[in-house]
Amino acid sequence: MRHTISVLVENKFGVLTRVAGLFSGRGYNIDSLNVAPTHDPTASRMTIVTRGDDATVEQIVKQLKKLPDVIKVVDFRDGEYVDRELVLVKVSVDSKARAEVMQITDIFRAKIVDVQAKTLSIEITGDESKVEKFIELMKTFGVLELTRTGRVALPRK
Repeated sequence: MRHTISVLVENKFGVLTRVAGLFSGRGYNIDSLNVAPTHDPTASRMTIVTRGDDATVEQIVKQLKKLPDVIKVVDFRDGEYVDRELVLVKVSVDSKARAEVMQITDIFRAKIVDVQAKTLSIEITGDESKVEKFIELMKTFGVLELTRTGRVALPRK
């Protein structure tokens, strides 16, 4: 089962290394990791997506809470949070496919951020299922490059 864990940390040197080291040292995999400062410049939020049963993730959360410079750890459950991901994708297009790619982009409320003679670069944000469906549709045209931010999440409450 996939879990999204939010870790609020002090914005200090070495914190990311300690968190990543905790996962690798115990054989846990990180599916995605996003780190950025919050509205408070002394704190950063890490959003970590990992896989494991509830007991495994509960153990991870307990160990994260013990790390120095960790302020707060939350294991989000279904419905308790909103999440988004940003994806940039470069798609191969010819004159015939360009209009169709632009139409699909519009339907998904994505945004074309660069236009070249044989490619379109598109930005899409949304939850994982929306992003995955968009990427699947773009594969039919030819995905040349793709980069993802990883999930970011905030609690609803």
